[in-house]
Amino acid sequence: MTDSSTDSSTAAQSAAAIAAARLRAVEESTATLLRETGGLTPEAVGEPSALPGWTKGHVLTHLARNADSLVNLLNGARTGQDIPQYASPSARDEDIERGAPRPLAEQLADLAASHERFAAAAAELPDEAWTVQIRHRAGYLFPAHELPLRRQMEIEYHLVDLGADYTPGQWPADFAEQELPRLAEQFEKVDGLPTLTLAATDTGQRAALGDGAEQLTVAGPVRALAAWLSGRSDGTGLRVQRDGTELDHTALPQLPPMG
Repeated sequence: MTDSSTDSSTAAQSAAAIAAARLRAVEESTATLLRETGGLTPEAVGEPSALPGWTKGHVLTHLARNADSLVNLLNGARTGQDIPQYASPSARDEDIERGAPRPLAEQLADLAASHERFAAAAAELPDEAWTVQIRHRAGYLFPAHELPLRRQMEIEYHLVDLGADYTPGQWPADFAEQELPRLAEQFEKVDGLPTLTLAATDTGQRAALGDGAEQLTVAGPVRALAAWLSGRSDGTGLRVQRDGTELDHTALPQLPPMG
């Protein structure tokens, strides 16, 4: 029989191990981010991104400010204070708008510097701090050990949004494998969505979402499935079936934006 202090120590060690593994993944994704954005032309900051109303400069600035916002949450976990992710929703938006037109060299330097601040803040957390519940800007609580994954999500998804010759097919395999069930769960009970059975042909993963009368089976590589669920693909290349009948990918339902 274990006492509560032993249980707490074990939970802290487990949370710290999860965070450490994902922080290594963040380092790799950040290296990819800096490499891919380093190939942009100076004019790219004013070009449209894949996100409506945002230029590539908006995406670059958002990525830098997101890293800084996660520093706030890391510091909150370390100190026990409820430090907000952003000063306010309007301050977040204003920072992105203000930073979007900056020259590319300044944007890239900001990306690198904000990542260093994030890594330094993460390195200061003792094991037990990774178990602390922190507050997302949308208001809900989640454990601090999920922060590194959330940073990797921002990097990998927005790298695709930048249109810098980086596609979902280049996502790290473990990232796509982890995202598939998370994304499926997000859409699990969306009203009006047909019942979908997702099958990853390369990993053997399966997931289900929707609760409508129509039933579809959607199969393909895990990266392609995650790309469609996250709105980074229209489903081209996925195999869609209804009652054993092959359908075109256009039979896939329209999904709401990723939360």
